[in-house]
Amino acid sequence: MPAVLTIAGSDSSGGAGIQADLKTMLANGVYGMSAITALTAQNTTGVAAVAKTAPEILAAQLDSVFTDIFPDAVKTGMVFDSDLIAVIADKLTHYQAKNIVVDPVMVATSGARLLNENAISALQEKLLPLATLITPNLLEAEVLADRKIHSHEDMVQAAQKLYDRYGCNVLCKGGHRLQDADDLLYTAEGAHWLKAEHIDNPNTHGTGCTLSSAIASQLAKGETLPRAVEQAKAYITGALKANLNLGKGSGPLHHGWNL
Repeated sequence: MPAVLTIAGSDSSGGAGIQADLKTMLANGVYGMSAITALTAQNTTGVAAVAKTAPEILAAQLDSVFTDIFPDAVKTGMVFDSDLIAVIADKLTHYQAKNIVVDPVMVATSGARLLNENAISALQEKLLPLATLITPNLLEAEVLADRKIHSHEDMVQAAQKLYDRYGCNVLCKGGHRLQDADDLLYTAEGAHWLKAEHIDNPNTHGTGCTLSSAIASQLAKGETLPRAVEQAKAYITGALKANLNLGKGSGPLHHGWNL
């Protein structure tokens, strides 16, 4: 069985972070492992508190995984600050990790900041260049590409800029566009659109975590990048259409809808 490592924060409500990642990995037929960057106290209504993992503990977690069950793919989510980013980049480089999917988590669905302002440059300089694929939503793509995105053409230009700047493939997610849920995959072959209908479901907590974990799972299973993205998008569409309704705010997806 292929193995996938998630490097991310813990969500006590189970809808995002490593909990969503591990559920997604199981549903996509791979063995999930985790290295926790931070503990969060959160639920469907928001984030109440965050406690960062000590850098030496994160390093020990990564050493423990890589020296025993070497992952076939790695996904990063909430990396929180420059100290932790430095540890992650160092370990991924040292162990020559493959199939690295970076979800540049900056702000939670509730609006809580999950990446320190001073860590954005560390993310750009140390982590993004190691990625096989980065999966920014439109707001994150605007920050990373330093340009506003109002249209499909803007998405193409932003994705091309990120591809040229960091040398990695880019999945610019369009789920924040109310009229559709079209995503743009930008690779050496250029722009490839993945069309999808907008699903009227307010329970979207953890969608970014889920999609990036599904992509990493499919890459670990040997799928090509375009096919991995297509499979992951089909999975998350099913998880949204299952209409799980838990909690008082933006609830979680049904990660096990296909089991």
